[in-house]
Amino acid sequence: MARIGFAPHSDRPAVVEVAAASAAWLEEEGHKTIVLSDSQQDGQGDGIGDLDLMVSLGGDGTMLRAVGLVLGTGVPVLGVNFGAFGYLTAVEPEGLRHALERFLAGDYRLLRRMTVDAVVAAGANEQARLRATGLNDVVLARPSGIHTISTRVSVAGEHFLSYTADAMIVSSATGTTGYNLSARGPIVSPEVRCLVLTPVAPHMLFDRSVVLDGSDELSLEVQGRSCAELIVDGVPRGDVQVGERVSCRAGAHEAILVSFGDRTFESVLKHKFRLADR
Repeated sequence: MARIGFAPHSDRPAVVEVAAASAAWLEEEGHKTIVLSDSQQDGQGDGIGDLDLMVSLGGDGTMLRAVGLVLGTGVPVLGVNFGAFGYLTAVEPEGLRHALERFLAGDYRLLRRMTVDAVVAAGANEQARLRATGLNDVVLARPSGIHTISTRVSVAGEHFLSYTADAMIVSSATGTTGYNLSARGPIVSPEVRCLVLTPVAPHMLFDRSVVLDGSDELSLEVQGRSCAELIVDGVPRGDVQVGERVSCRAGAHEAILVSFGDRTFESVLKHKFRLADR
């Protein structure tokens, strides 16, 4: 008997219906299931760490939410793509039942993806006042009504550059197909352990992304006159004040994703960008 949770995009009734129907089928087969409500997906619900599998039904945003829900519990996540892109998902909706059958039969593999831990503190020796972890990215963005933000960037404790930009993105390799890609950053295989620093609309001649080793700590100190907004995996986490810094490093816990080996990163890229073989 397996214990399987479903995390559907709650604002799409058709997706919730698919989750309920899949759960009912599994119950008939003798398994235990739970379909998470929107409020349960906002925080770790009771018994989630005891699941054998979490199924995310939605787009990449829903997938990020599901991953955050089980991060550190060892529960793998199966992504079902009901969105426009689906870089993180493993199957399309019509393949869900077959995917569940394969999982129950042990016919799958697990992919471990590096996450990014972010810590907000006032100085090098100050106690952290906020901690957050993202699978895709950590972003410092200009608040509404503010023209730009200024940040002093350090790598492994050494000053690198100071930036004036609309935003600064620190992404994992997995996250390079997200906001980083929209900002003209590089696409990196999700198997690579790295941090990618990408400025958004920088007011300076140097406007390139920088790819750093996954063991490096990347620190962004807010300078100038304006605070910056901290956003982790698309979720606002509050303001970072002038003089405070955000330290980013490889996450203490990896995301665990279910794969069936027939949906490679390269094939998804070719499909999404409609790239023909040459």
